[in-house]
Amino acid sequence: MSAAKILTAGITPAGTSVHGTAWNILGHTYWHKADSDGAFAFETFDPPGTFVPPHIHPTQDEFIYVLEGTFDLYLDGAWLKAGPGDLVRMPMGKPHAYYNRTDTPNRALFWVSPGGKLKALFDLLHDLADPEEVVRRSAACDVDFLPPGAVPGA
Repeated sequence: MSAAKILTAGITPAGTSVHGTAWNILGHTYWHKADSDGAFAFETFDPPGTFVPPHIHPTQDEFIYVLEGTFDLYLDGAWLKAGPGDLVRMPMGKPHAYYNRTDTPNRALFWVSPGGKLKALFDLLHDLADPEEVVRRSAACDVDFLPPGAVPGA
């Protein structure tokens, strides 16, 4: 049995990580904000043209609070847009994806509940460029990518 991950008190400033951990994942920069058994939070910097393809978290609810820019989102069969101040709710088991289809960077705060294996997955994906390996490692950490073509317009 693994030790419980307990949330520590404090402030993690914008553009920094709680333990100095920053990940480069498929062109995005993710800063580790908080991690516990109950939740895992990270800030993203999403350059123009970056995206996370359609996937499912079978064991976690996921949220996005948009800080800057506009995301095109696929959420449970619908295409939506979210901008600064919007909160996106992505229930566990529902397919979702996000895209920066603008010419400016996006920033957002993401979090999942419960924390699950997402931090471990980000550790495994840092600087990884092989999409097939990203999909394989993600499945081992409870993130299931949909096959290419499964979502129209993705």
